[in-house]
Amino acid sequence: MLRTRVTELLGIRHPIIQGGMQWVGRAELAAAVSNAGGLGILTALTQATPDDLRREIARCRTMTDRPFGVNLTILPTMSPPPYAEYRQAIIDEGVKIVETAGFKPQEHVDAFKAHGITVIHKCTAVRHALSAERMGVDAISIDGFECAGHPGEEDIPGLVLIPAAADKVTVPLIASGGFGDGRGLAAALALGAEGITMGTRFCATVEAPIHQAVKDAMVANDERATNLIFRPFRNTARVLKTERSDAVVEIANRPGAKFEDVAHLVRGADGRHALENGALEEGLVWGGLVQGLIRDVPTCEVLITRIVAEAEAIISGRLAKLIG
Repeated sequence: MLRTRVTELLGIRHPIIQGGMQWVGRAELAAAVSNAGGLGILTALTQATPDDLRREIARCRTMTDRPFGVNLTILPTMSPPPYAEYRQAIIDEGVKIVETAGFKPQEHVDAFKAHGITVIHKCTAVRHALSAERMGVDAISIDGFECAGHPGEEDIPGLVLIPAAADKVTVPLIASGGFGDGRGLAAALALGAEGITMGTRFCATVEAPIHQAVKDAMVANDERATNLIFRPFRNTARVLKTERSDAVVEIANRPGAKFEDVAHLVRGADGRHALENGALEEGLVWGGLVQGLIRDVPTCEVLITRIVAEAEAIISGRLAKLIG
């Protein structure tokens, strides 16, 4: 068994965390990951209202008696959701672990810590990780350029970003971006992390509440099958490569382009439709480079058991023999 500060901090058997994913981080998936010995994560803003989040937390508790967390991502927007109300719902429902991400989380971190909640903050740069550590978070999830979603603007891959963060961060470090098998887990531990977060890989599982066509696409795709959108707007995001995301890239790269020029192609409601109905050309779907390592659609139990067994075999077998 792989015991690290992350497994001790979170009370889980295996150092594997399911990332918070919009429209995907629901009770079915979170409970399955937790039941398999990892840490499942509900995504707060997937729920339409704070009261809906309360009900989803309660629903998750009917599916697992093991630790799970909630993700609260704070992003600058023209019409921000009621973050404080979502935060209060998390506190009121007795959630013990929260993953925060995004813009200026200090007030949320303070409130969660005041109620004894363990806080993991997701970062894409070492300086942001150090800032979050000063805020008082309990662990850092460092997100490399390979990830789905928002990889930041500095394009630092995990092979450099993880050890660079491990050299400076003193709280437990969790590696994110590009992880999908035991080789990745063993590598993350070697680089100084004490666990991994997986998002895209958990999308391609039986319990992920998305259409089978999306899962099949992730199996069929390779590591080249993503697009980086919004780069000219300094809000880079990685999504599955489709004709629709190709169009977003092409329009955004035109001289003088503005976000309004692509807004009709990137609506969140369309992305939800694509995930739930398998209509990949009708919305954007987040997806990482790890698609090149996805070969099947197992249950979360099979996936986590396999990853841990592979990592243990690498550490105690092939790597140990190199020393001998």
